[in-house]
Amino acid sequence: MALLPAVRAARIVPRSAVAACQRLMAVPVSEAKHGAAAPSSAIFGGPIGLGAPLARRGAGVSVLGCAIAMVAVGGCAQGIGQLFAALVVGMARNPSMKEDLFTYTLIGMGFLEFLAIVVILIAGLLLYSE
Repeated sequence: MALLPAVRAARIVPRSAVAACQRLMAVPVSEAKHGAAAPSSAIFGGPIGLGAPLARRGAGVSVLGCAIAMVAVGGCAQGIGQLFAALVVGMARNPSMKEDLFTYTLIGMGFLEFLAIVVILIAGLLLYSE
């Protein structure tokens, strides 16, 4: 209910005041207080504050690449499920091979877990690269 009066009030406010508020929100707090740039902005080489996400050009592309790479983790989970399903079927067909089948299952699961870890590392690389 409070949103409607806020929208009505926003129509009355002049655009210059809105632009000044937007500029104020984009300036880091330390810069607004002291009038000088903070040492952290000199270290990182870019704006720190609400304007920081707009400074990176390919931010959306890196997130999209990370999400596409993370689909492979679902494939690893599906592979682990199929691996243990095959173990159950194999033990039902030949119970005397239980220990050997379980050893092969653990080796296969190790390969799948390694693949999942590599995929997560590559997804993190894609997320934080420019």
